[in-house]
Amino acid sequence: MKISCIAIDDEPLALDLLSKFIRQTPFLELLGGFSNAIEALSYINQNKADLIFMDIQMPDLSGMELARILDGKKNSGTTRVIFCTAYHQFALEGYKVDALDYLLKPYSYEDFLTAATKAYQYFGRVGQSIPPSLPANPSPSADFIFLKVEYQLLKVILKDISHIEGYKDYVKVHLKSKNHPLLSLTSMKNMEELLPKDRFMRVHRSFIVSLDHIDSISKNVIHIGTQHITVGDLYKEQFTEFVSRWTS
Repeated sequence: MKISCIAIDDEPLALDLLSKFIRQTPFLELLGGFSNAIEALSYINQNKADLIFMDIQMPDLSGMELARILDGKKNSGTTRVIFCTAYHQFALEGYKVDALDYLLKPYSYEDFLTAATKAYQYFGRVGQSIPPSLPANPSPSADFIFLKVEYQLLKVILKDISHIEGYKDYVKVHLKSKNHPLLSLTSMKNMEELLPKDRFMRVHRSFIVSLDHIDSISKNVIHIGTQHITVGDLYKEQFTEFVSRWTS
């Protein structure tokens, strides 16, 4: 599945960086980059784009105004927006126009990839953006995620993940199929956002567990294979509620 994208930013360096990030992401396809929203609107009226990455503060027509125009068109709800801006005060307005996500400048590729993956999961759920020449795949939100491991994006099957362990600026992703964990430069917060909440739960500042792979629970300790994970105080209430739904 490829998501067709356009990038809009009146700052040349910001537009170049945004275009670069889109090009290096395997599931995104860059249709074009625009330095103003009016040119972009003219293009959108003639061409279908699934996803728009755009700045908010732009001359003549702002990103927020363009989003409102697109929202008013009600074009089957197929075009979604991710805002990229240096101004955090626009976050609330972004949600009012149903923005898919909100990237605060300066953002890293890790931040960009987290937002892009949300879009990937969204389009997978609604069954859009699948080109006729490609076979339709199951929803990515139920199958896999992409992780940055060393210098590549690695496709990781969700059902293979047993648990994730926070380690300084990295996370260790433990897989059932491998003896050694994958080491990825990302945060536990980003991992929480990437993983479906009906299959994974954060139970400690340093641990996220796959609910499918829990072997047993004793008091506040989760057993996954030979790994014993203590539920942290901040997460006990949520985990207790989960356990109570499955006990008689």
